[in-house]
Amino acid sequence: MLLRSIRTVEHLRRISASSVSAYLTSPSLVTRALPTESALSSPISRFYYSNPRNENRHTTTASSPVSSRWRISIRHMSRRRNAAKGSAATAGSAAYSSAVDLAMDSVVKIFTVSTSPSYFLPWQNKSQRESMGSGFVISGRRIITNAHVVADHSFVLVRKHGSPIKHRAKVEAIGHECDLAVLVIDSEVFWEGMNSLELGDIPLLREEVFVVGYPQGGDNISVTKGVVSRVEPTQYVHGATQLMAIQIDAAINPGNSGGPAIMGNKVAGVAFQNLAGGENIGYIIPTPVIKHFINGVEESGKYTGFCSMGVSCQPMENAQIRSIYQMSSEMTGVLISKINPLSDAHKILKKEDVILAFDGVPIGNDGTVPLRKKERITFDHMVSMKKPNETALVKVLREGKEHEFCITLRPLQPLVPVHQFDQLPSYYIFAGFVFVPLTQPYLHEYGEDWYNTCPRRLCERALRDLPEKSNQQLVIISQVLMDDINTGFERLAELQVKKVNGVEVDNLRHLCQLIENCDAENLKLDLDDGRVLALKYQDARLATSLILKRHRIASAMSSDLLIEQNNLATELAAASCSTAVV
Repeated sequence: MLLRSIRTVEHLRRISASSVSAYLTSPSLVTRALPTESALSSPISRFYYSNPRNENRHTTTASSPVSSRWRISIRHMSRRRNAAKGSAATAGSAAYSSAVDLAMDSVVKIFTVSTSPSYFLPWQNKSQRESMGSGFVISGRRIITNAHVVADHSFVLVRKHGSPIKHRAKVEAIGHECDLAVLVIDSEVFWEGMNSLELGDIPLLREEVFVVGYPQGGDNISVTKGVVSRVEPTQYVHGATQLMAIQIDAAINPGNSGGPAIMGNKVAGVAFQNLAGGENIGYIIPTPVIKHFINGVEESGKYTGFCSMGVSCQPMENAQIRSIYQMSSEMTGVLISKINPLSDAHKILKKEDVILAFDGVPIGNDGTVPLRKKERITFDHMVSMKKPNETALVKVLREGKEHEFCITLRPLQPLVPVHQFDQLPSYYIFAGFVFVPLTQPYLHEYGEDWYNTCPRRLCERALRDLPEKSNQQLVIISQVLMDDINTGFERLAELQVKKVNGVEVDNLRHLCQLIENCDAENLKLDLDDGRVLALKYQDARLATSLILKRHRIASAMSSDLLIEQNNLATELAAASCSTAVV
C-alpha cells in the first residue's frame, strides 16, 4: 500500500501505458460518432413446468396443451411482471425528467483556448489549441468544472443552455491534484434564470446516476444514465494523484468532463475520466473530494491541496511477518517502509513501525479501513481528507510496545514535480548549456511511452528519490546549443549538475546565482558519473550572448529567475548605498 506522496514504479508504468484516458475535453474538430447497438438485450421469459408423477408420460410426442389453470396462472404472472416493469419505467422516467429539469438551468458548456509550454524549448510555447468541456453552477455564483478543461488556459468562455451568447469567465481557483476548478462570471445577464445545484452524498452501489454535459457528437446538452459500480481510491490521471473516485457504467465521452452526475435532486459527483478500451466505464469525482476542494478555497482564498502523512507502507497479511513484529492475534496494521524527510512523521515515526490505527480507526492488514456497511477503503482516504496543518492521532507498534503520537499533516511536494500546469517552465542558459529542473512534464516530452524512452537514470530518480531539504530540485543539462565554446561537450546533455566550483547545487535558482556571481577565472561543474564541465568564465560569458542571438532566444533565463536576479541586484545596490552613507 502506498500513500499519495510516494508512487511506485509499477503505478506510474500503468499511467505511461495510458490505461486511463484523462483529457475528456472535446477537440475543436469533433469526430463523428458512429451509432452502436446496445450491448444489453431484453431477456426472453421462459416457464418450466414439472409433474413428478407423470414426468415420463410424454416422452416421444409433442407436449400436451397447457391446462386452463396454468393459463390463468401465467396470465396473472404476466400482469404482475408488466406492472412491475411499468412502475420501474415510471420511476426511471421521473428520475430522468428530474435530472433534465435540474440540468437545464445549471449545466453550462465551456470553451477554452489554451497554450502549453515546450519543456525541450522552455523559452517558447506550443501551438494554441481549442477545447470544450462542461460545468455546473453551485452556490455563490460559481461554476465547478474539471481542472484539465481549463489547464494552461489563455481565454475561457461559458455558454448556458438555450442561449447563443458566450460569456467571458475567469478561473478563480484550480486544483490539479483533484482535477477541479472554480470559474466566476461577472456578467449579470448570464446569471438571469440560473439555478445552483446542491452537493449530495456518496451514492450506494447499484444506485442510478445521470451524467449531464456536452459530449462530442453534438452541440446540445446530453443526459446519460449509469449505475454505480464501485467506490475506491483511483488514479487521477490529470494530477497523477490517488484519491477517492466512483466508477459508473455510463458513457463519459470527450466534452462530458466537468459535468455533474445527478442522483435524485443533488450532485453525486463530477465526470472526469474513463477507462481506455473499456466499454462504458467512466469515473466521477465524489462529493467529499469536491467539498474538500471548495472548503479550502473558501477558507484561504486559494487551492490548499490534499494532505499526506509522508510514509510508504507495506501490508502485513502474512502471519509470519506479524509474528516477527510481535503483533498479537487481535492486532492489524501496516508496516512503515519509507518516510519522507520533509514530513512531520519523519521526526516522530520510525522505519519498521507498525501503524495500527489512524484517528482511532483500526487499519486492516491490507491497509484498509471501514467506509460503509461491507465496504472498505485504503486509509489514505482518511489522510487526504484532513485540512492542512491538522493533526491526527496515530497508534503504532514499536518493538512490541504500543505508542500514540499526534502528527501534523500537510500537502507534501515530491522532489520531481509530477505536473506544472498554468506556469512557464524555468530555465537558465550559459555558454549554450540549457539548465532546467527535472520534472515529469519534461520526461513526458519523450512521448506517450516516456517511461521506456526517456533517459533511464532520470526516470528512476523522478519516480524513486525523495527530497532531503525544502525547495530542492534536480538540475539537469537538457541540451547543448552548439558553439565553439562548448564543442566536445555535447554528450553531457541529460546529466544532473551536482556542484558549481565545489558548492553543492540546491536548485536552479541557486545554480543561476553561483554562475552569475562567479568571480573565479574558471568555471567548473561536477556532473553525474563523475563527469566534469570546465570553462574559462569570461570567454563563456561572452559566448552566451552570441549563442542567444543565433538561436533567437530573447533572454538567458526564465522570467521567474530574471525577477529574482533583479531583486537581488536591487538589494545589493541598496546595501552598498547604506554602507557608503555610514
